[in-house]
Amino acid sequence: MPKMKSHRGAAKRFKLTGSGLVKHYPSNKHHKNTHKKENRIRALKRNLVLSKSFQKNIREILPH
Repeated sequence: MPKMKSHRGAAKRFKLTGSGLVKHYPSNKHHKNTHKKENRIRALKRNLVLSKSFQKNIREILPH
């Protein structure tokens, strides 16, 4: 039986926590930030946890 491989695009964007939750880095932070409020940019710095419905999909393509 062949090895199970991780989806490489998903592996670069999502991380599994020790408790099994899926973290991701939010979008809209990389450029064109001059018109965005400082509070919004600060809030986009932290990693967010995906909702349960999306976590199920990501765990299927990230077996390791």
